[in-house]
Amino acid sequence: MPRVRFTENIQRHVACPEKRVEGGTVAEVLNHYFRDEQERARGYVLDERGALRKHMAIFIEGEPIRDRTGLGDAVPEDGTVDVIQALSGG
Repeated sequence: MPRVRFTENIQRHVACPEKRVEGGTVAEVLNHYFRDEQERARGYVLDERGALRKHMAIFIEGEPIRDRTGLGDAVPEDGTVDVIQALSGG
């Protein structure tokens, strides 16, 4: 099962411990993750349509996902999904 990890700066705002969940795409993995005790984290990471919020980034095995709207990127069975807050500045 894929492993989901959130950076410490996100964990300061919502409970989101590292854990392994089922799923073959980013959407499936996150839905399984949020379905348990981490429902509050869903609204922090995803918008009302289920797309990745602009201030967030997701990496699979260190590579950024391509599908920020449908979250259809494939996740290896033993892969790692990292959810981080995207950096911005001006």
